[in-house]
Amino acid sequence: MQKLGLFGGSFNPPHNGHVHIAQAFVDELQLDNVIFLPAGNPYHKSSLHIDAEHRWQMTQYIIELDSRFAASDVDLNRAGATYTIDTINIFRQFYPQAELWWLMGMDSLMTLHTWKHWQTLVRQVNIAVAARAGQMLTQLPHALHDYVGNALQTGSLHFLNVPMLDISSTQIRAALAQQQDVSAWLPKTVADYVQQQKLYQNPNTAA
Repeated sequence: MQKLGLFGGSFNPPHNGHVHIAQAFVDELQLDNVIFLPAGNPYHKSSLHIDAEHRWQMTQYIIELDSRFAASDVDLNRAGATYTIDTINIFRQFYPQAELWWLMGMDSLMTLHTWKHWQTLVRQVNIAVAARAGQMLTQLPHALHDYVGNALQTGSLHFLNVPMLDISSTQIRAALAQQQDVSAWLPKTVADYVQQQKLYQNPNTAA
């Protein structure tokens, strides 16, 4: 059975932390591929400021780093707000027999019960959590207790055993707006593209 990981995000810009987590995602769960899904207009996020074509091109540079990486523009090209359940349904149609895993952070797990049709979502896809230091399951909202307990028993919820890199896209955008060097945080091809296209130099894109 094919095992696919789905990694959604703004990727604004994609950075070494994304690569690090994606490789752990593939390795720990023995996935055939992890598919990067740059967001279009996420319901939970404000304006992304940078044109979608730039985020898509930077994601293309990311997938060149590992043969197990792929990318899809299914969210990027969808009109209106994008919801995870809609993305999952599309991939379930594309890969009806595949074992699908959705990667999220601990902050997303903590608010999963607020997502559109979340109980349907967790029946359609397994969840992998890139847990962040200091965030414990004891803080879990009551609405998620039954799901998490059952999913841990059945193996449909997995916490990645990988240290988080202290990098964020917000931090990188702020540094670029201040003309600071971010080469340690970005793959070289992404850093070169950001420089060539003069991205994130306007302070308004640092938010």
